[in-house]
This record gives sequence, structure tokens and C-alpha cells, in this order.
Amino acid sequence: MASLLRLAPTAPLLPLPRSSPVPRPSLPLHFRIPKPSPTNYIPCRLRYNPLPSPIRSYSKPVSGSFEPDVGGEIQSQSASFLEFVTSERVKVVAMLGLALALCNADRVVMSVVIVPLSKAHGWSQSFSGIVQSSFLWGYLVSPVVGGALVDYYGGKRVMAYGVALWSMATFLTPWAAESSLSALLAMRAVLGIAEGVALPSMNNMILRWFPQTERSGAVGLAMAGFQLGCAIGLLLSPILMSQAGVYGPFVIFGLFGFLWVLVWISVASSTPQKHTQISQYELEYITKGQKLTTQQSNGPEKRSKAIPPFKKLLSKWPTWALISANAMHSWGYFVILSWMPIYFNTIYAVNLREAAWFSALPWVMMAVLGYVAGAGSDMMIKNGVSVTTTRKVMQSIGFLGPGLALIGLNSAKNPAIASAWLTIAVSLKSFGHSGFLVNFQEIAPQYAGVLHGMSNTAGTLAAILGTVGAGFFAERMGSFRGFLMFTSFLYFVSALFWNIFATGERVDYDTSN
Repeated sequence: MASLLRLAPTAPLLPLPRSSPVPRPSLPLHFRIPKPSPTNYIPCRLRYNPLPSPIRSYSKPVSGSFEPDVGGEIQSQSASFLEFVTSERVKVVAMLGLALALCNADRVVMSVVIVPLSKAHGWSQSFSGIVQSSFLWGYLVSPVVGGALVDYYGGKRVMAYGVALWSMATFLTPWAAESSLSALLAMRAVLGIAEGVALPSMNNMILRWFPQTERSGAVGLAMAGFQLGCAIGLLLSPILMSQAGVYGPFVIFGLFGFLWVLVWISVASSTPQKHTQISQYELEYITKGQKLTTQQSNGPEKRSKAIPPFKKLLSKWPTWALISANAMHSWGYFVILSWMPIYFNTIYAVNLREAAWFSALPWVMMAVLGYVAGAGSDMMIKNGVSVTTTRKVMQSIGFLGPGLALIGLNSAKNPAIASAWLTIAVSLKSFGHSGFLVNFQEIAPQYAGVLHGMSNTAGTLAAILGTVGAGFFAERMGSFRGFLMFTSFLYFVSALFWNIFATGERVDYDTSN
């Protein structure tokens, strides 16, 4: 302790005579008592806190004694709720959630607009599926490239360029649609190319900004924005179409994207070490709570500038567990996202606005339950459950739940019951965000971006097959019901594969071994 504290002014302070000896009690070595000075003050009782804290609390002084209180309150290593909600890392994840909300809103607009466009241009259901899948043509390769760019340049820069590009593509979609069909397909492909960097960028930012015990919750918060984007796009699109024309949603969402970019480049940084406003306490908390040291965390960014070892990555079963999980997740996700408004419109003969409302409710619940799943996943790990078991449990719920719910959806007699089954299916899918979606960081933190991009490419291929296949199946069979049963079967197979080959431990991808 650098100096002795003065007594509170409740009693007069009397200096001791110079000749009066000041008793020096036996103290631990970490207390340094200065020699008596000409104006000695009576020592007071101190409370010793050995842990770093932005504010040190001291007990009230007691006259006539100097007693170290080593057994006092010790700061918890876990961040308090107040510290968490006011921290810089929460601001980062909030901005990520907004970006993902825009990402999904921009892509889901076409699911609503396709209904009047199909009637106006005389498109068949199979061709409508091709128009909707054009987004996925660009999305096919961009996650791999985006993952490599994220590992090289960092999440902040890549996310900024991605949002700017997909907002421009969204804003220009009305012009493309009025020009030609090929221009419309090309603009949707550009949208897919740009949005391919969103999830790798989110993964990279959360890896660097959050300790391991908070990552599932952070992913849950970010993905809540992703799912709310579906609900926002589905609910607002009919309203904007009625007020600003068929192409109104594209213009409004595109402008919001440009606004987001301006805020993002002003407040965010790729790592907490580069942030100018972060407190020393939060920086130390993040660094100490991460599974890797700061040197190891910064190391992959440098090593990833070399060509990733794709052959080595593909030689491990945990990689294929991630690829298959992403493929099944994307298959079910895009089939439901792309076809549910048309499903309600054709099967139950509801109007476009009602179809949008029935289709939007599941995504709201998915956003809520996704955060609950993330918090539950973090709690399981904190309570001693292994990371491997936690990821398997969460992903099993994310596969088995939707598989069973789609069977129930096939038997629904009215749109309200169908929406209830659809809500169960979509909301339980959110448990996968605490399963495979955070598993990239755990098995290969140095290749998390590239690995996420590889699995996303497989997921995009599956999404294209599912989206186009559903249209052709419905056109030839006259119903979506058989296709939903096939999707349910795929969910069960994927759950089995995940539980056999997935792991939460770091996998050795070192090419020198």
C-alpha cells in the first residue's frame, strides 16, 4: 500500500509526539508500512483486495489499529450483468446482430415479392424457385473466400465491405427487375456474393471479442438479429409494398444498410486490443477468459495468410461433421424461408399479408429461443459439462426437433395449426447455433473463417437443391407435403452423423505432423 489513509472527519486527528514510538505490528510482506513522519496519523484498518479491479473498496477506518483484512470480499472473475450490458463487447455484438438482421431482411424480401411478380410475369412454381435460388448462386463460393478474407484482414473491414455491397445490390434490384430477367438474376447473385462474408465475419469478431464462456450467448444474440431479420422482412414487405409499390422494400432496406456501414466503421474494431474506448478491466477480462492466449489469438491471423491446408482439413471427421450439419441446417432453413409464404398462400388459400404473418411468427420465436439456447449452453460448460457433450446435445435438439415438427406440419388442418408446427420447427433449429455454429472456433481457431466458409459452401449447395427441388416437386406432385417428409428424414440422419463424429476439442490440423 503506497500510503496510509486518513481517518474520516468524525473525530479530531491529533499528531503523536515525535518521541512517542509508533507500534509496528507484524504484517504480511505485501503490506509496506512507511516510517513515522513528523506528522504521524493513527493507522486505520484496510481491506485488502488481491485481484485487479477498476475501483478498490476499503473498509471504514478504525482508530488505534492497523489490521489487514485479507479475508474480505474478493471480486468475482465472472462479469456482472451491469458490466456486461454496458461493455464494449456488447456494443460489438449488437452491431453484428443489426448487420445480420439486414442480411436476412434483404434476402427474404424476394420470398414475398415473388408472389405478385410470378402472377405479373406468368412464372411457374419451378421457375419461381430458380429466381429465388439465384441468390444462392453467388452465395455458393463467397463464404470460402469471405472466410479467408476475414482471417487475413479481420472481421471489421470485411463486414463493412460486405454490408455496403449487398445494400447496393438490394437498392438496385428494382432497376434490374425492370431491365431484364438476366439482370435480376445477376443482381440477386451479387447479393449472395456479398452476404457470404456475414457469418464468417460474425464468427471472427466473436472469437476475438468474447471469452469462451460467453461465446455461445454472444452467438445467440447475433443470430437473434439474424432471425428477427426474417420476421422484419416478412412483416414489413407487404406494408411497404402497399405504400411504396412492389419494389419499395428493396429501396428502404438498401438505405438502412448504408446507414449501418457509417456507424460500424465509426465504433467498431477488429480486436479489443485495437479499440480506443475499451476499459483496461474489460480488456483483461476478455484476454484472461479466452481459451487461447493473446499471442495465440493473434498468431492465427498471421499464419492464415498462407494457403489453408484444405487437404488436411478434409481428412478429419469433425470437419465432415460440421459440413454435414451446415448442409442440413441450410437445406431446412432455405426451404422454409423461401417457400412458406407460397405454402400458406396455395395450401390454405390465405392472402399475401396473412401468409407473411403466418410465416413471420416462427422467426420471432427462433430469435428468442436462440438466445435461450446460447445462455443454456454457456451454463452447461460453466457447470462442468464437457464442450463436446454440450455441442452434441444442442445440435441434436436442433435436428430432431424440426424433424418431428415437420411431420406434425404435414397433418395440420388449418393455417393456425400449421403456423404452430412451423414455429416449433424453426425455433428449435436455433439450438444449432450453440451446436455446429460455434464449433468452428473450438476445433480450429486458426482456420475458423476458412472452415466456416467450406461448410457454408456445402450448405449453399444443399440450399440450392432444396429450394429448386421443392419447386419442381410441388409442380409435379401438386403439393409440398411429400417434400417436407423427405426433409424430416434428412434431419434424423444428420443428427446421427453429428453425434458420431462431432467433437468440442481442438483438432490437430498441423500439416507438419
